[in-house]
Amino acid sequence: MKPGDDGPSKPVKTYLGKKELEEFREMLLAKRRSLLGDLDGMAEQTIRQHDTGNLSTMPTHMADVGTDNFEHEFTLGLLESEQALLREINEALQRIDDRSYGVCLGTGQMIPKPRLKAKPWAKYTVDYARMLEKGLVRAPLSQHPEEEEGELESEAADQEEEVVEEEPEQPEE
Repeated sequence: MKPGDDGPSKPVKTYLGKKELEEFREMLLAKRRSLLGDLDGMAEQTIRQHDTGNLSTMPTHMADVGTDNFEHEFTLGLLESEQALLREINEALQRIDDRSYGVCLGTGQMIPKPRLKAKPWAKYTVDYARMLEKGLVRAPLSQHPEEEEGELESEAADQEEEVVEEEPEQPEE
């Protein structure tokens, strides 16, 4: 695939049989159950630590406050990562339902089974994923329309700011 292409022109159907698709569905569902348990546990722990209002557990030293804040931010970052993975798993389950699972969303090529077994939520071949990481290609537009709208709005706002900053000041007469 050439950089700048937006992916295959029409959806390619999976090369996997029903039995294999069911195996991958079970792998994805097991991972999703595990993630949901982890998310619930982390969320409860974070809420308990910061919403108790119990002053006896409040650190008295500034370093302790900093450590608590770091741990809180770290946990929130983990929650965000886990939620992103959960979203990818749900998308993979949808691709199984659509019978497009195992097909690279960027190139339309088949994703090798060993990659799918290692990372069942994979949506790209290794080569395409590397090109994405290096910025040689953009993710196909159909991936996350809600995120892309936000990115496009952000890019437009950045461009407007650049235009405003580039306008020369008019001398006063």
